[in-house]
Amino acid sequence: MSESARELARKLLNDTVGEGVSRAPSTPPPVTRRPRRGPGRQFADHPEVAAMAKKRATIAELYDRFDMPNPVFLLRESANDTVIRWQGRELVNFGAYNYLGLSNHPKVVQAAKDALDTYGASASASRIVAGEIPLYAELEQRLAGMYDVGDALVTTSGYLTNAGVIGFLLRDGDVAICDSLIHRSVVSGVQWSGARQLTFRHNDPESLRSVLRMARANFDRALVVLEGHYSMDGTIGKLPEIAAVAREFDCAVMVDEAHSLGVFGANGRGVREHFVLPGDAVDIWMGTLSKALGSCGGFVAGDADLIGAMKVAAPGVAMLSGGPAPSTIGAALAALDILDMEPQRLTRLWSNTEFFRSLLVERDLDLGVSEGTPIFPVMVPQEFRAGFVSARLLQQGIYTGAITAPAVPVGSERLRFFLTSEHTTDQLQRTADELAEAVRVAEALPAVGGIG
Repeated sequence: MSESARELARKLLNDTVGEGVSRAPSTPPPVTRRPRRGPGRQFADHPEVAAMAKKRATIAELYDRFDMPNPVFLLRESANDTVIRWQGRELVNFGAYNYLGLSNHPKVVQAAKDALDTYGASASASRIVAGEIPLYAELEQRLAGMYDVGDALVTTSGYLTNAGVIGFLLRDGDVAICDSLIHRSVVSGVQWSGARQLTFRHNDPESLRSVLRMARANFDRALVVLEGHYSMDGTIGKLPEIAAVAREFDCAVMVDEAHSLGVFGANGRGVREHFVLPGDAVDIWMGTLSKALGSCGGFVAGDADLIGAMKVAAPGVAMLSGGPAPSTIGAALAALDILDMEPQRLTRLWSNTEFFRSLLVERDLDLGVSEGTPIFPVMVPQEFRAGFVSARLLQQGIYTGAITAPAVPVGSERLRFFLTSEHTTDQLQRTADELAEAVRVAEALPAVGGIG
């Protein structure tokens, strides 16, 4: 047999025999029977859907057992103000991010109405194809001026701002290094981008330095992300120290100002003013219009070329996304005017904050790692106990929601109180008394099966 014939024979043999071992005749893999779910029931057995259905039923049973109102998805009959109406009753409200009482301020409401009358209820398309309205540019110029940067972009959603900006800027081969308590919207953005996510211990610059020392060389671009004011814990981001470490390792810095704009700084200009930082201390200033500014939507501010690119090409932020409703932009502009004209609102906010903290400390309530900001977590471990406290307060005419997993880790359930400039000392005093009693009763409750 010639050499070429032998080679052909070997090739044919290898096609039927692997590595010198005879192959059994191929058999089709066993057929796995999948359940037939039927129309409208394709996700009924999805693990998250099924678990939540069971959990909701257990919670409803719990409230029925104690003959208590269910505070989840409370049906309000009024604006989300310091006092809200529910089933014809007035409730003292601690469930709104309305730090300066602007969401129902007559000037803010009127500005929204004026924009509605002039430009309609909706932008009805993305700005790049539908054309601009002057309100967009006016608000963006004011926000850019506040942060001393080249430009700003207003968006329809704070959550999508974080997710869309990170999804646009990072990609495979890049990394986002996030504070361990960072908002879920940032995590969504990193997943969207395809970049790697690393975390450092909350508010710990040395932890960040350790992470960067080990990992920075493995990636192209790196973005360090933190918050100005952490909404679940009431802590203030250590921006100067964290930014300094980030710059040591040639990282960009992004700050989520959702809960700090309007709250920190001598004039409510956020953590940049609070820490007296230049605009370029941070590469991306992100914030929302829906908290202290009493409107809805988000924004991002930074270098003019960077923002210009986002306005044209960032999916979910500007490209392929309808522009913000004109009424929301009109409302936010009016809120910025009031922030300038009525500084006493900021003074009242912090006076109420100090007073309420003293009341809760006197009653030996667990405030977690909070730092005396207008966000007060009151720790009530175990979901059913936190829910019980929320429902009992509702019975007493006080509303605040229980925060449970997955928003916070299991075992760190809490009630969360947002202070505003418009709460009265009598409201705060009564709330502290009722809260202390409700927590005492909840701690004595027997465990309830099915709820952590």
